[in-house]
Amino acid sequence: MNIIEAMDDPRVFKPLFCDPSTWSAWRSFLAALFGLPMSDDELATYRACTAREAAPTVPSRESWIVCGRRAGKSFMLALIACFLAAFRDWRPYLGPGERATIMIIAADRRQARTILRFIKGIMSAVPMLTATIEAERTESVELANNVVIEVHTASFRTVRGYTVCAALLDEVAFWTTDEVGSNPDHEIISAIKPAMTTVPGAMMLCASSPYSRRGALWENYHRHFGHDGPVLVWQSETRRMNPTVSQSDIDAEYEKDPVSAAAEYGAQFRTDIEGYISREAIDAVTDWGVHERGPIDGNRYAAFVDPSGGSGDSFTLAVSHKEGEAAILDCVREIRPPFSPEAATLEFADLLKTYGIAKVRGDRYAGQFPRELFAKQGIKYELSANPKSTIYVNFLPLVNSGRVRLLGNQRLVTQLLNLERRTSRAGRDSIDHAPSAHDDMANAAAGALLAAVAKQKQLSYGLTDGGAILHDGTRVTEQELRGGVRPHPRFFYVDEHGNALTTPEHTATVRHGWQQRKKA
Repeated sequence: MNIIEAMDDPRVFKPLFCDPSTWSAWRSFLAALFGLPMSDDELATYRACTAREAAPTVPSRESWIVCGRRAGKSFMLALIACFLAAFRDWRPYLGPGERATIMIIAADRRQARTILRFIKGIMSAVPMLTATIEAERTESVELANNVVIEVHTASFRTVRGYTVCAALLDEVAFWTTDEVGSNPDHEIISAIKPAMTTVPGAMMLCASSPYSRRGALWENYHRHFGHDGPVLVWQSETRRMNPTVSQSDIDAEYEKDPVSAAAEYGAQFRTDIEGYISREAIDAVTDWGVHERGPIDGNRYAAFVDPSGGSGDSFTLAVSHKEGEAAILDCVREIRPPFSPEAATLEFADLLKTYGIAKVRGDRYAGQFPRELFAKQGIKYELSANPKSTIYVNFLPLVNSGRVRLLGNQRLVTQLLNLERRTSRAGRDSIDHAPSAHDDMANAAAGALLAAVAKQKQLSYGLTDGGAILHDGTRVTEQELRGGVRPHPRFFYVDEHGNALTTPEHTATVRHGWQQRKKA
């Protein structure tokens, strides 16, 4: 029995399909995947979704399914897994005590369990499959024919050592790429393939809605779509694969954001997203092997924090100083959830004091709680004048020009490389982390380094009777100006955030400027 016959058999999968006509496009895909005969309509669908002419006559060992959201990808992967587990005999290729493994891998284990739930549902709904179940656990199903279906971690280290008869890779477009993570998509896929080489008929099925033009999904699509060969690439919009999805709902999404909807429902790779920074640029400014730099007398340090409430994101802190024209990252710390915000603030406040820092800037979206917590520890918390995206925009030229030195912190480097630049419909660029990624350490480090290299700017402000009005509207008395407590308006220096810099070296200039202005 082939998989199409199983779909039409009332003893097997037919009861699972209430309206078989809505699954016609998926029948075309299954016929192409297993090298089965096609009807004229199925052949037309095959040609539209693969940009190929000739239908395959042999099964494909590798397939990349690029479809819009709600197209039915996860259910179809589960159906294929059940068929391969129950209707194929893999025992001739196994050693004593060995089991054939059907791996389910997604960006995280929780997401992978979605397919496993479909598999359990299918097997419990088909009596002949239910009879084959030997053991059922939270993340696995063991069958009596020496097959185990189980969730695996997306790690190139942990997928080794198995005999794999099928690998189901879900939402591959949202895995980390080979440029950014400790478990990049290419490495995971390369680690799985050798486990399939000794198993004739083994299959690797990679399914995802598309995202940016990088990573394993894009590269395989670019290399194999429209070309005859052993790798089948199938691309289709949502409604072709699942006509039950409301067209009006999709139209509303296109009206709201055409670029996003074209990816989510039209299965088109996004052209408005690109990498923020290159690996080469990061490596050039990273001091690998240097994990932290202690405080040095005479250095003036700046700090930036990215607070968190303790349950979702990390609480991060970075400290830096300026040497010549370059900014040096001295320290970057991360407290991962769960944690107590009060305890985290106390720990960071103590660290700030070791560097002689009494004022720290932080994320403007953190609300009031970090200001209150730092104030209790004698640290002034100032909201950043710039949002996170602007910080990244200003930080990039410093990296590309080599005007910063980063610490050899792999997590920091990974987060920087995970950042993406997006162009809005209005033509504005924004920078943020990729899906399923974090940027807490990157945000803190970039903010601290920018604070360290903030240029002093000479601004002029009008005098008033008996004093001056400064940039923030504060009135300064003549006595304060004379005594150098505040610089003269003609020699008033601020950093990029508009904060006054009243350092001793300005005092002579301030007094001289005031005297000259008084004489005039």
